[in-house]
Amino acid sequence: MTKCLPGRAAQVLTSRRAAPVLIVVGFYALATLVARRRGYNMGGNVVVRCREGHLFTTIWVPGASVKSLKLGWARLQRCPIGRHWSLVTPVRDSKLTDEELRNAHEHHDLRIP
Repeated sequence: MTKCLPGRAAQVLTSRRAAPVLIVVGFYALATLVARRRGYNMGGNVVVRCREGHLFTTIWVPGASVKSLKLGWARLQRCPIGRHWSLVTPVRDSKLTDEELRNAHEHHDLRIP
C-alpha cells in the first residue's frame, strides 16, 4: 500500500501544476473565438494598423508573441511600411476596402523562419 502513495502524490502534484496552464490556454482559446465572432481574423496572418495608419499583415497568435511586445489588445512592433516602432492593433477585414485589404496583404512584417 505504501507503494501507491508516491504515485498518487505525483499525480496530485502534476494536476496542480497543469491547472493554471489549462486555465490560461482555455482563456486564450475563448478570447480567440470571441474575437473571430466579432470579425477579427485571429490566429494567423492578421491585418493590423499602426498608429500612423499604415496597414500590413503580421502573424497574430493570441497569448503568444515572438517579435513584438504584447500590451493588452495592442502590440508594440516594427511597422514595415513606415519603418518605425509603433503600437499596432488588429483591423476587421470587413471595415477595409478591397484596395486597402489588397495593399495590407502586399506588406508583411518580418517573417519568422
